[in-house]
Amino acid sequence: MLPHTKLSSEDVADCHGSQEPLDSPLQKKCSVTSILKGHAFILLTVLGIAIGIALGITLRSYNMTAKEIKYFMFPGELLMQILQCLVLPLIASSVITAMAFAKRAAYGKIGLCCVCYYAVTSLLAVFTGIAAVVLIKPGKFSSNVTAPPHGEQEVRNTVDAFLDLIRNIFPANIVVACFRQYKTVYSINKNTQVNQSQQAVLDEQMPTTVSVDGVNILGVLVICIAFGLILGSMENEAKPMLDFFECLHKVTVRLINIAIWYSPVGIAFLVGGELLKLRDISMLGRQIGMFTITVITGLLFHSLVTLPIIYVVITQKNPFKFMAGLLQALTTAFGTSSSIMTLPITINCLENNLNMEKHLTRIMMPMATALTLDGTALYEAVAAIFIAQVHGVELNVAQIFIISLTATASATGGAGIPQGGLLTMILVLTSVGLPPESLSLIISFDWLLDRFRTAANVLADSIGVGVVQHLCRREIQPSCSTEECSPQGESDPH
Repeated sequence: MLPHTKLSSEDVADCHGSQEPLDSPLQKKCSVTSILKGHAFILLTVLGIAIGIALGITLRSYNMTAKEIKYFMFPGELLMQILQCLVLPLIASSVITAMAFAKRAAYGKIGLCCVCYYAVTSLLAVFTGIAAVVLIKPGKFSSNVTAPPHGEQEVRNTVDAFLDLIRNIFPANIVVACFRQYKTVYSINKNTQVNQSQQAVLDEQMPTTVSVDGVNILGVLVICIAFGLILGSMENEAKPMLDFFECLHKVTVRLINIAIWYSPVGIAFLVGGELLKLRDISMLGRQIGMFTITVITGLLFHSLVTLPIIYVVITQKNPFKFMAGLLQALTTAFGTSSSIMTLPITINCLENNLNMEKHLTRIMMPMATALTLDGTALYEAVAAIFIAQVHGVELNVAQIFIISLTATASATGGAGIPQGGLLTMILVLTSVGLPPESLSLIISFDWLLDRFRTAANVLADSIGVGVVQHLCRREIQPSCSTEECSPQGESDPH
């Protein structure tokens, strides 16, 4: 998602108050200036990527040592530390406030249908992404393209991996969970067995639970969700605490909006450093191309197959007619790369083009924009498994399950912030032991994929309104006031 740059009053006066014809040099100058100001961040990001690629290709001829490459990547390392510093308060504050709001907004059948729809579609999106990346294998064109992130990967028993998952969901100390997580390691235990005629000493692997560096995001999310739901049920008693978390969320977002302008510099050195580490640049290019195709394929399948099937099964109506009424919102989402900036247009399309009930759209859409990001969750699952494939790391069933849970939950915190998918990707990678620096492998195309996943987010949220209105039509009609429910609101748009 991109930072939204507003024009100054002088720019507005010059551009809109001028009596010059539309094709005059002044109007053209204002138009170019507006475009540059509105897209400054993405232009700087693309420039940073281009500079990083140029530096990486140029410096390869010098055969830099691993130590020199590490020093070269220091500005990128600084960027990752800034983002890691801010992402945890962002996730915690946004999840707590969103859950509290959902609890207050969820009344009766309508609230239950909202929560069920958003939970199901988010999980289906993640499973679609996992299926696509496991079948296509975009990161497995060749082995050992890059060095493994932390040397040799220790293989864990599947049972122990699931037990670690449960341990991390229920941490013993919430403060420690912010920077440590549980992991099973193995030690050799000498086991003596006595048979009838001989005595044998066998080496037995003994599992031991230790805490290792890394954010225990599952434990933090579970506690934040429970905390938010309880706050939502306390109504006025919880207002001071809710005000605190809402203020914390706003402060964190503003800090990110400031820090994100350093990202073009950090990205340039991250991309350049990754190119210096590579043994085969052409192979990485093919892998990134296949990764892009995999993400777009998953998003198209979720948007054009999964969501329409849900809509037609529940409502018995044509889903593509419904989607046609959202074209303005979908094109705006693709252009702005922000579901929050698209929200007024989405509500307008739902109310005026599709005759959805006004009070339902104005309750559901803001909540959906904060709570459900199907496209982002799908993208994060694909990206995490792709990075593991590139590094030659084999993920077991438990780790893939952790990725699905983390991607679904952490996507909630990425709403409405610049490059929200990249920020929450840090948590998904660390949850399965992958290095955050590997994000530089996918940064170069994230600006394009962000637009596709934002359009998928808006489509999923909008279809949810149609589904809930159909399921709760008896509950909705009596609650509509004369002012809000126009005669058109009772008609079937299809």
